[in-house]
Order: sequence, then C-alpha cells, then structure tokens
Amino acid sequence: MNSLPLLVFIVLIAAMFLMTRSTRKRQQQAKDMRNELQPGNGVRTIGGMYATVKEVSEDTVLLDAGPGVELLFAKNAIGAVLTDDEYNRIVHGIEHDLKSDSDVVPDDASSLTETDDESADAAAASDDKAVDLGKKDATEGGVEESAEAKADEAGTTEAKAGEEPKKTDGDSDAK
Repeated sequence: MNSLPLLVFIVLIAAMFLMTRSTRKRQQQAKDMRNELQPGNGVRTIGGMYATVKEVSEDTVLLDAGPGVELLFAKNAIGAVLTDDEYNRIVHGIEHDLKSDSDVVPDDASSLTETDDESADAAAASDDKAVDLGKKDATEGGVEESAEAKADEAGTTEAKAGEEPKKTDGDSDAK
C-alpha cells in the first residue's frame, strides 16, 4: 500500500519532465529560426502580417511590408520564416508549378480516347443541339395529364397573375 503514492508521484514527475522537455525543444527551434534571419527572407509575424526582412540587428528586425512601408519589430515577434515559393503564393498570389505546362490534365476524358479531328467534330456537334430543360407537354409520350394536375397548374397560374402573394410567415392582415 505504501508504494502506490510513490508510484503516482514518480509518474507525475516523469510526465512533467516530458512536457517541459518538448516545450524547451520548441522554444530552442524558434530561437534558432529567429537567429538565422537574413535580409530578403519572407516572414510572418505572430500577429499575422507578411513582410520581407530588410535588416537584422541583435534584438530587432526591420521589415519591408510594402512600397515605402518599413516596420521595426522585436525578433520575438517573428512567428515563421517562409520559403520563397510559400511567400510568393501567399503575398503575391503566384502559384509555382513544379511540373511543366505540357503535363496539363485535360478537362474531359474525350481527349484521351479520340483523335484531334474527332474531338473537334464532337464538340461542334454537341454545341448544335439545344437542350430543353422545361416541362414537357402532357401529350408527349402518350400520357395525358390528370384533372388534378391541370387544376393545380391553373391555380398556380392564377396565383402568379394575382396582385399580392400569400403571406406564409404568420404576418396576416386579419386580426
């Protein structure tokens, strides 16, 4: 029975040691990252501002945030040093393609199965056909509308022709 409190105490000490060790490791990595700052690096501050490093001193960093905008920050305010590709993608919207332009995936699979002449003919033929997305007439296909369907259709036509639509939100004029 006496060994149980001692075992719990040892487990707690070990857990605290592991947590502080990982925290110190992260802090050391952040310190190393800040000490390796060089002019020209793209950075993100802990406040979320993206800028380019202009000058680095002992405790401060001069950042170029745009044309004519230079800001002085503490080194501790630098949250991350970004790669050139990542900085350009975020700040300038420039996507860097790792593949060449010839490896573009087609929009449809027709170019994979047809020759160029056939795909041009198929595209021209598909553009000529009109697509009807409306209701079909009741007499098409040999099916006649029921009397209820005709009455419903007539009711919706009258509702459309009416001056005011019915209020369904509970906002009625009747008291």
